[in-house]
Amino acid sequence: MSTRKNTKRLTVSAMLSALSVTLLYLGSFIEVLDLSMAVLASLFTVVMVIEYGKGAPWSVFLVTSALSLILLPQKLPALMYALFFGYYPIIKEYVEKMRSRLLSWTVKVVIFAFATALLLLLAKLFVPDVDAPIGAFMTVAYVALSAIMLVLYDLALTRMISFYIIRLRHRFKKIF
Repeated sequence: MSTRKNTKRLTVSAMLSALSVTLLYLGSFIEVLDLSMAVLASLFTVVMVIEYGKGAPWSVFLVTSALSLILLPQKLPALMYALFFGYYPIIKEYVEKMRSRLLSWTVKVVIFAFATALLLLLAKLFVPDVDAPIGAFMTVAYVALSAIMLVLYDLALTRMISFYIIRLRHRFKKIF
C-alpha cells in the first residue's frame, strides 16, 4: 500500500478514535447516556470496517478503548465499549458469514454473555456506585433484558450499516 494511503488511513483512524473517546466522555459526564454513547461510538468502528477492512477497525477499537479507560472520569462507558460495543461491529461480519443462522446467533449470545459477565465483575470491583443484580429473580431478569438488548442492538446495527452504505457512503468518499 502506498504511503499516501497509509497516511490517510492512519489519519481517519485517529479522527474516528478521537470522536469515539469524545462520545464516551460525554457518556461518562452525563451518566444516563453511558450505554447510548458506547453504542454511538461503535458506529465509528462500523465505518472503518466498511471503508478499510481488516486491520484499521481494530486500531480504532484499541486506541479508543485504551484512551477512554485512561482518560474518562467515570469508567462504565469505557468498560462497555472495551468489553463489547467496540469490537462487536468488527466480529459481526465474520459471525454472520456462518452458514447456520442458529450457530451465528449462538456465537453472538455467547460472546455477549461473556462480555456482560465480565462487565458486571469489573464494574463491581472498580466502579463503586454500580451494583450487580442481587438474587435469582433479578439475575434472570437482567439476563433476559440483556438478551433482548443484544437482539435490538444487532438489528439496529444491521440497519445502520445498510443506511451508511446506501445513503451516506458516497458523501464521504473523498474523506476515505
